Amino acid sequence: MQLTRRGAMKTGVALAAPMIVPASVFGRNAPSNRITVGAIGVGRISRIHDIKETMRHDDAQIVAVCDVDVRRLGAGQQLVDDRYAAKLGKDYSGTRGYTDYRELIAAPDIDAVLISTPDHQHAPLAIHAVRAGKHVYLQKPASLTIAEGRAMADAVKASGRMLQIGSQQRGSTPWPQFRRACELVRNGRIGALKHVEIGLPGDPSGPDAPAMPIPPGLNYDAWLGTTPETYYTEMRVHPQSSFEDRPGWLRVEQFGSGMITGWGAHHIDTAHWGMDMEHSGPVEIWGKAEFPKSGLWNVHGRFETHALYANGVTMTVSGALPNGVKFIGDKGWIFVTRSGAVTASDPSGPQIDPLQASDPKILSSVIGANEVRLLDAPEQHRNWLDAVRTGAPLSAPAEIGHRACSTCLLHWIAMKTGRRLRWDPKAERFIGDEEANRMLSRPQRAKYAV
Repeated sequence: MQLTRRGAMKTGVALAAPMIVPASVFGRNAPSNRITVGAIGVGRISRIHDIKETMRHDDAQIVAVCDVDVRRLGAGQQLVDDRYAAKLGKDYSGTRGYTDYRELIAAPDIDAVLISTPDHQHAPLAIHAVRAGKHVYLQKPASLTIAEGRAMADAVKASGRMLQIGSQQRGSTPWPQFRRACELVRNGRIGALKHVEIGLPGDPSGPDAPAMPIPPGLNYDAWLGTTPETYYTEMRVHPQSSFEDRPGWLRVEQFGSGMITGWGAHHIDTAHWGMDMEHSGPVEIWGKAEFPKSGLWNVHGRFETHALYANGVTMTVSGALPNGVKFIGDKGWIFVTRSGAVTASDPSGPQIDPLQASDPKILSSVIGANEVRLLDAPEQHRNWLDAVRTGAPLSAPAEIGHRACSTCLLHWIAMKTGRRLRWDPKAERFIGDEEANRMLSRPQRAKYAV
């Protein structure tokens, strides 16, 4: 259903008025040169990041938003309207609203979409969007399962659309230290790379949560999407009264794998960048983790996992390590991190130097003209818009995002099985372990299956 902002904020039954966008909003980019964008999912990460960053740019206009929760839909329309009103200096109420993303991606006047939904919706919605001819900015992690991630990457390749994974550590804004660290490693400033350490936080367990009435205006069945039917409780979904708190689904394995994909999608991607393994993955994985024995929240807590790559480089991922990525070579080491929390509700650590090395001279080393130079891309949303407009290279395209996410999920499967697994990164199958291979996918409810 398509809704107006006022209709959504009340009961969600009114039809949207025609959208009239004054050229003065977009200056030189108005109106035919702009990229028209629809935002699918307008909760916490969309509000503080994806909508915010996209609206910085005058060559893009968010014309529609979509959410299965009518309250959030109305608030999303209001957010976009208010920001365009501030830009215009007068009232603005042109943002369309949808409760069904399929109607949004079918709209012929929309060029591209932001997908800022819970993890379990990422790959299915991205596949549907590129098949509908839309360019996509997709929040990380790329998928709920390795099979879905492969299907997503293949669909993007077949479509010719531009899909950017939200792997912000690849952008020179806001964290240029990650590209710098990876360039130094790739150019041998710490000698031959031997080992990579990745520190990730864990998640706490939670209490049992009884069934609650589904809030009016929330299409809970659509929110569950491909995953099994289960009773509604607010602690499983998202807060009804705020956008600031981390939603409960982040800690429920039905919808994601916990911090191993939540932060791992960033740090393992950085590790792959420095290792020159962006299109591959490990050949062996093993480890262990603690999982809650009771309560609604059941993603991993404390853990330590390991991986071996075909080139002999090993990796350790653990909640006991400092949050960041440490490259260790035979002549020194480099450690890189964001330093502290990204948002108020993210796991935080001490404010430290975000780029460190065993010898300070490593960090001041000049990369020569004939050495490896990695893509110096702007902030992720700007890079995506440039790619849509001009064909500029994406900093985190679908295949790279899938490989980072699939490696995270390999570590998760190692946690769950508790045994050493052999992996074929080309075939994307475990060798000699059919039980583990069955964990590459999950059953999908037929009405939402890809």
